[in-house]
Formats: sequence, C-alpha cells, structure tokens
Amino acid sequence: MEIAAEATELRPSPPDKPPRKRHRVVLKYPVVRQLVRFTGVGVVCTGSSLAIYALLRPWIDPQLANAVALILTSLMNTALNRRLTFKITGRKKRTQDHLSGVIVICIALIITGGSLGVLHLLRPEATVTEELWTTTLSGFVATAVRFTLLRHWIFRRARHV
Repeated sequence: MEIAAEATELRPSPPDKPPRKRHRVVLKYPVVRQLVRFTGVGVVCTGSSLAIYALLRPWIDPQLANAVALILTSLMNTALNRRLTFKITGRKKRTQDHLSGVIVICIALIITGGSLGVLHLLRPEATVTEELWTTTLSGFVATAVRFTLLRHWIFRRARHV
C-alpha cells in the first residue's frame, strides 16, 4: 500500500527554466529590431513594386513603368516604415516625413533607373524578366540607402525604438 501511496503522491514540479535569451541578445539593439521590421515592410513593398512593374511593362516604357511602380510603393513604404519600423504614430510631422520621403524616392529612381539604363545600353533586346532582375538587384542597393536615410535623417527622432 505504501508503494501505491508513494506513486500517487504529488511531487514538486521541477524548477522553472530561465527563458531562452538567444534571440533577446540580438534584438536588444534598436538597429537590429528596426532592420527586422524594415525587412518585412521591404518584402511587401518590393513584391508590390515588381507586380506593378510587370503589369505596366507590356504597355509602357521600362523607365516609366519603373518610376510609376516605385512612386506608388514608396508612398506606402514611407507610411509603413513610419508606423511599423520607427513606431511613429500621429499626424505630427507626417507631411514633412512624406515630403522628405520624396527625396528618397528620387534617389531610388536614380539607382534603379540607372541600372535599367545600363542594362539597355549593354543589352538593347533585354527581356522583361531581365529588367525585373536588374531592378530587383539594384533595389537592394536602393534599400540600403533608403534605410540609412530613413534612420539617420527622416526618422532620426525615433532611432532608439
């Protein structure tokens, strides 16, 4: 009987394990958290931009299709990064942030439009697929420039969130 009693006896639960800190160590730096959120916004905006470009390209010039796609998605990108990446809410300085974002759009247009220009200079018969690859690869450079400008210029008031 004692054995059965011992088997049903409540035993103390094991001590709580400390939570995993592997991700917290890296995420303790504001720039890392911002890069993670910025990447998420970038994936959505890049996919949207490529889709708009691919839809417009059969009917209009590659430079114009690139400009329209970038302008439409850059407005969305600035709004999403303002809210999600840099945690800025409210209307204060929103117009100023978007106007500053226009300069960043122009820089992105120069980078991606320049890469398309070089592609067509080297390969005048380039396909839409090649154009998409070119704008995607040059978009990575434009993205690095965009993050730097957003973090250190436009949204510098929220660099540590």
